[in-house]
This record gives sequence, C-alpha cells and structure tokens, in this order.
Amino acid sequence: MTFRFSIPTNDAPSEIIIDPGTSATFVGANGSGKTRLALFIENAAREQVHRISAHRALGLDPAVPKINEGNALRGLRYGYADERANIEYRHNHRWANGKAAVALLNDFDFLVQALFAEQSKTALVTHTKARSGAEHAAQATKFERLKNIWEHLLPHRELVISDDNIEVRVPGSGELYSASEMSDGERAIFYLIGQVLVAADNSLLVIDEPELHIHRSIMNRLWDELENARPDCALAFITHDLEFAASRVGQKFVIRDYSQAGPKWIIEAVPDGTGFSEELSVLLLGSRRPILFVEGDLNSLDKAIYRSAYPEWTVVPRGSCKDVIHSVVTMRANAAFTRIHCAGVIDADDYDTDDAAYLRGLGIAVLPVSEAENLLLLPEVSREIAIAEHVATDHIQEHIDGLKSKLLDFASQDGAVESAVIRHSLRRIDHALKKTDLSGKTTINEMEAAYAAQTSGLNIQAIAARRREKIHAAIAEKDLLTLLSIFDNKGMLAVAASHLRNTKRGPFETWLSRILLNDRAPGLIAALRRALPQVPND
Repeated sequence: MTFRFSIPTNDAPSEIIIDPGTSATFVGANGSGKTRLALFIENAAREQVHRISAHRALGLDPAVPKINEGNALRGLRYGYADERANIEYRHNHRWANGKAAVALLNDFDFLVQALFAEQSKTALVTHTKARSGAEHAAQATKFERLKNIWEHLLPHRELVISDDNIEVRVPGSGELYSASEMSDGERAIFYLIGQVLVAADNSLLVIDEPELHIHRSIMNRLWDELENARPDCALAFITHDLEFAASRVGQKFVIRDYSQAGPKWIIEAVPDGTGFSEELSVLLLGSRRPILFVEGDLNSLDKAIYRSAYPEWTVVPRGSCKDVIHSVVTMRANAAFTRIHCAGVIDADDYDTDDAAYLRGLGIAVLPVSEAENLLLLPEVSREIAIAEHVATDHIQEHIDGLKSKLLDFASQDGAVESAVIRHSLRRIDHALKKTDLSGKTTINEMEAAYAAQTSGLNIQAIAARRREKIHAAIAEKDLLTLLSIFDNKGMLAVAASHLRNTKRGPFETWLSRILLNDRAPGLIAALRRALPQVPND
C-alpha cells in the first residue's frame, strides 16, 4: 500500500507519499527535529509503521528464553509479549514510560525470539510435508536469509545458527564464539537485517540514524540489500549523514528547522537539476547560515583559515577558482536556492582591477594575495603566529624581519621567478581563451577569423615580461606585500614553518589548522579577518 502523511510546516503541510519498494530520506543537522519527525510519522501511520529508534540497545543474547512467534512479534512491535497486546500498548511499553522520543529501544531479545520461533515453525512445516511424502522445496527461514545477507556484507565472519543458539567463526575455522561477543558493528548489522526481515507485510519502516555503528564502506550495500529483501515495504531513512543521504535512490528531503509549538518543521525536497551534486545540494538546503564558496578542499589549510575568519558563514570548499565562480553563479541563478544567500572568495590569480570589479558584481571577492597560504606570510599575520609561539615581545619585530628577509631570498632563487612567470602566463592565456566567443559562426572560415581577431592581442612574451618585471621590482624594493600578491610558490610556507616554528611544512599546517579551528589563537584569527576581503553581502 502507498503511505501518505502530511508534515505540518509554517505554511501549507508538506505532503509525503512513499510507495512500496521505494524509500524517502530525510536529512538534517542536530537539533533540526529528526527524531521528533520519526515519532510524528510513527503516530500518523500507527499500525502500519515500525520505527527503529536511534537510541537502540545492541545487547545480543542467544540464550534468551524461547517463546511462540505471535508473542515475540507482539513484543517486538508493541513492547509487550502477550496475546492482549495491540497498538495501544506501543506508547507505554515499547517506549519506556511513554517517552517515545528519548527512550532507549531495548527489543533485541524480542527480535531473537521472533527469529527462533519462525525458524521452528518453518522447520516443522517442512518436516510435516516431508513425512507426508509431498514434494515440497524447503522454504528459507528468516534466519537463513539474515545469515546470507550478513555474511555477504562481512565475508570474514560466518554465522552458525542452530535450533537454540547463535555462534560465529572465521570461515574455515572450527573455533566458535558466542554471537554476544560480536563487535558493535556486527551486532548492529545483525539487528537491522533482522528488524527488516521480520517486519509485518506491507509496512513502512522508519529508521532513525541508519548509519549508527556501521562502517561507511558497507553502509550503502547493507541498505541496498535490505530494500531488495523487502519490496513489499517502504522505507523512511532519517539521518544527519550527507553522504548516506546522497547515496540513496529515491525521494530526499532536508529538515531545516523544528519548532515544538505545533509541532512544525521547515522541510524541503531536494530538487533535481541544480547543477550541484546531491550531497552538496543537501548541504546547501540544510544550512542555517549563508554559504561561502572558497578554493581548496576539505583537508586543506584553506578550510581552517576561512572557517575561523568567516564564522557566520557555512564554508564550502569547491576546488579551483573556476569551480567557486560556477557555484556562486549557479546558486544565485537557481530558483530552488534563492532563499539562501551565497558568496565566494578566490585567490588573486592575477585578476586586474576590472576583473575584480566584475567578480564582485557576481558576488565573489578576490584575495589580496596570490593564494590563501600567503595570508599567513603577511607581516601582521605572521606576527600573531610568533606571539602564539611565545616569542619574546622585544624580539618579535626582529623575528618578523628575519622571516621577510628569508622569503625575499627564497623568491630570488634561480628558477623561482621564471616558474612563477610561467604559471602566471598560463593563467592569463587560459582566462583569455575562455573569453573567446565563437557562437553564431556557421563556417570553419568564420570561426577561424573570429578566433584570430579575438586572440590577436594575446602577446605571451609581453605578459611574461610584465610579470617578471613586477616580481623583480618587488624583490629589489623589499616589498613583501606586493610580492605576496603576485608570487605563488608552496615553498614559501615551508620557509615560514622553519623560521616561525622550527618544523616542516606538513606539521606546521596541521598545527595552524588545529589552533584556528579550536579558537586557540584569537589574535591570529583577528589578523586574518583584517587581511581577508569583505564578502559581498548583496
């Protein structure tokens, strides 16, 4: 059957429809009302829904007393293993003291009892038919199906299930140990497989934090297997894991906020065709702050610099400057995201005044230095690094002057200037070629003529000569600020690492990232904020 429920919002209710054999994924940050939404769905669908709480006990006891299947299933679904139990028992028995949103779900014993009972019943049916002489293929028990899925996901272990016990061994080994001694991850996988397999026919399964205790490498395969195992059921995943949410096939919704008054949620469907990956789309929709796209990657020092300097923004590293520009333009132009303000910050990359003005009009600010790492080499910033390293006050200026001298010497080394000139020339050529527009040309001759006309002013020798002259002049005049704005070389940070902290570049970057993200150097963060450009806020 198709499941329909209306989630109350500040405006019209959000209508959710989930068909059997499909899933819907709801993703939200901590405090966004995810568990309250799971509870709302459980109460709305009543008998037809089975909710697996994020607060779940994973103690597996193979020696639990065996009971009949009906009572075991009632215990699993309502929290009370008795023929009298029904849906009205669920609130106070399955959820201790009626605290359905926060109670620890402790139903592993009922699950194991249900599996053993179903195994006994199925075995008896097969035995009875065999004794009567009827030709009948043995039906796979739920335990057998669980074992197959579990071992497929964890091929380094084998489940050994008897009539009254569950044990584990390494494949090919005779040494057994109790299933109660399995790791948290192994028990979690056992529990989730079992819950899905014993769920009532045509149920809606609501799984809160499906990723809990499960290694990322097998998480998606687990839920692929379980969705395939129960095509009669619908699944609703409620998670904070962006990667998991993006991996699921089916509807996706972002829970942006929650208010107990009502209750009400702010919830939005993740649209298709945004120009972003699903994972990034989910992040953007779920953000409660404006988005700042920056160059770099998730593991870079750039991330620490930007997140500490722009704490009111959600910083999203996007790789190259081209990716940043594309992200800002796409998001500002995309109607699905118009309610979210976004901006960008990119490296100087030799943009002239006109380029910078044009980019600011798009919502993108340009750094005052050639690359983000050079911010740390600015005298005002490196001074704060020295202070963080407890350099004596009366020696700080001498220390900073020494760094300046070493950076100028480094830039003067043979080949350093020419390498920088080559990189600059390549970027300028790339910029010029990207501005070439051959649209509307209908013949090869027209295209050739238009290309020649538009690139005729591209004098590569002149570009290189101008940059070479600027770098040499900055070095000769000992103008470090100008040099940092036009000279890019990762070795500069290694010079600073050696001089400021007597270490190599890698440990220096790690140390800087740690103190920036942990707010352990407020003077350094303040200096970075002064050095960084003001982000366009329109």
